[in-house]
Amino acid sequence: MAAESGPCSGHAGENAILAALPPDERRRLEPLLEPVEVERGRLYHARGEPIEHAYFPIDGLFSLLSVPEEGRSVEVGAVGRPGFTGLAVLFEDEAPAFDAIGQVAGRAWRIRAEDLRTELARGGHLRRLLLRFAQAQMTQVGQTAACNRLHEIDQRTARWLLHCADWVGRERFELTQEFLAYMLAVRRPSVTTAAALMQRAGFITYHRGVIAILDRAGLEGATCECYAIIRNEYRRLVG
Repeated sequence: MAAESGPCSGHAGENAILAALPPDERRRLEPLLEPVEVERGRLYHARGEPIEHAYFPIDGLFSLLSVPEEGRSVEVGAVGRPGFTGLAVLFEDEAPAFDAIGQVAGRAWRIRAEDLRTELARGGHLRRLLLRFAQAQMTQVGQTAACNRLHEIDQRTARWLLHCADWVGRERFELTQEFLAYMLAVRRPSVTTAAALMQRAGFITYHRGVIAILDRAGLEGATCECYAIIRNEYRRLVG
């Protein structure tokens, strides 16, 4: 993945945090960033194990999973281009609380955890942006838990599809029903039913693991208020 205009150039296809850095911090950070491909299903951070790299997604998406010993995995959050993986580094910890896996294939910038710690110790604009993202992600995690408890499966499915599109920056992306079930904390047959209803309504197409949003306004009308709450908090805090 070539960096034709520099990793922090600020164009629409870049990571929002890196694009928002002032020029001096961008120049200092650029040599430390490595372009990588986000691979769907790959484990990038393991709960309780030291973080070696942090990732700033461009158009890939990471899933944060809680994996209890006695049960199946449940997603507690997702990280796309408004954010980064590796909150433990920001909070001066060694290991994450959740697994982080690739959810939607795409691109990201990678930085060594030690280099990120050094940059954060400077106390510059990057540290402020990452803290603001952390607050937005807390809203995402809390609102998602409430949504999964209170709202219907079709509303929750619409919400996550809209979030995925926002966070990868495109209306067409690969997303398996297995991952969607993780996100919504339901069984796979429930996801199949919800996706079929949305296809019949003309909101999406779903074929061989590829989702395309055809009617965003219709999909927004089918979701709950949780989508707007999370979206607006990201816009307010990160941009």
